[in-house]
Amino acid sequence: MKRRVDGLSRREFLAGSAAFTLACSARSAEEPQFDLLLRGGHLIDPRNGLSAVRDVAVHEGKVAAVEEVIDPGRAFKIIECGGLFVTPGLIDLHVHVFAGTNEVGSYAGDNSLYPDGHTFRSGVTTVLDAGCAGWRNFETFRETVISRSRTRVLALANIVGHGMRGGDIEQDLEDMKADPTAALAREHADVIVGVKTAHYAAPDWYPVEESVRAGDAAGIPVMVDFGADHPERPLETLLGEKLRPGDIYTHCFAGNRRELLEDGTPNPGLFAGRERGVVFDVGHGAGSFKWSVAARCLEAGFPADSISTDLHFASMNAGMESQITTMNKFLALGESLDDVIRQSTWNPARQMNREELGHLSVGAIADVAVLRKESGAFGFVDSFGARHDGTEKLACEMTFKDGRLVWDPSGRTRRDWRELPFDYGRQGDSRWDGILYRQRS
Repeated sequence: MKRRVDGLSRREFLAGSAAFTLACSARSAEEPQFDLLLRGGHLIDPRNGLSAVRDVAVHEGKVAAVEEVIDPGRAFKIIECGGLFVTPGLIDLHVHVFAGTNEVGSYAGDNSLYPDGHTFRSGVTTVLDAGCAGWRNFETFRETVISRSRTRVLALANIVGHGMRGGDIEQDLEDMKADPTAALAREHADVIVGVKTAHYAAPDWYPVEESVRAGDAAGIPVMVDFGADHPERPLETLLGEKLRPGDIYTHCFAGNRRELLEDGTPNPGLFAGRERGVVFDVGHGAGSFKWSVAARCLEAGFPADSISTDLHFASMNAGMESQITTMNKFLALGESLDDVIRQSTWNPARQMNREELGHLSVGAIADVAVLRKESGAFGFVDSFGARHDGTEKLACEMTFKDGRLVWDPSGRTRRDWRELPFDYGRQGDSRWDGILYRQRS
């Protein structure tokens, strides 16, 4: 007698199991391989030397494939990007985001802005807070802003223990200490990528030298906002002697510290500093970008290494406005789109020693900006109210952070409402993300 299993012979049972296994394998093979496919966009990826039409696939928050053509059948969601530019998520190397303390007139307070309201809409996925907090108040900054932001927030530790709180606080030499600053940076090495000195009004070198000492101890770069201009403390000495290779001079086109000489030519100290390995950041801000300085430096073959905003409550309501607007100014000055993207992605990633960011290599974090370039007659304003005309500008169509959509004002990723159930979006409905993403257990 044949052995039977639940009313079936053993042969019948095994045959049925094999058929079931084959059917499951077929369904598994039909499952989309990628969560997302950005199809037909012009990819600009400076790290990998790519500026060409490419498809980009994303799976579980990482770049899964970059190819000339990827079969759309392999992707759960396909987004057509023809006529658009696909770039790594933009990196703003100079912002002020220690908001929420309610301190008046302070960059550890009311002068700062929460990042998420200003980043994704400009294609920015990572920002670097430029020294709002020091070793005395960084823990508060981390707890109340960094850990709660959807934007990736990295930071420079201010050499001033109390941080960027203005007035006499930022002039107090007794509160500028290398050892606790370096210790703070080591303790928070996952988010602190450098040291900042800023706004110093006296003619001595102590803040710069103490910042470099902290940078040496923690193995991280220093960013310098050089403060007031003094003949005893010339820019040429800062760039030629005091700073190390990899240190960052911000506000490089401000014109406030003899970036241009009296005859309108760029200070030779800029070129000498670059030859030594110092890097140069825009840091536009409300008072640190002048057309005449930027244009003359570019004409002389001296571009910035990174384009950044110096985002704060005053600059975003003035000529700076946003990362995209700041990038547009360099297009108007004659830089190529590829160069402007490099200065806003791969270059700042390297300046922060965060080379996992700023590119779309296979396996990289899927931070992506999708940009539209418009042609027309446009005007842009510097920090001092002067206008410069341009014929093209960028706008952000979509932003993805860790592979997930965070900005899509035109609804390029979305379905027409007439294709959805009449009760879509009802209160308590958690399916909204499912319109774009496959459901996971």
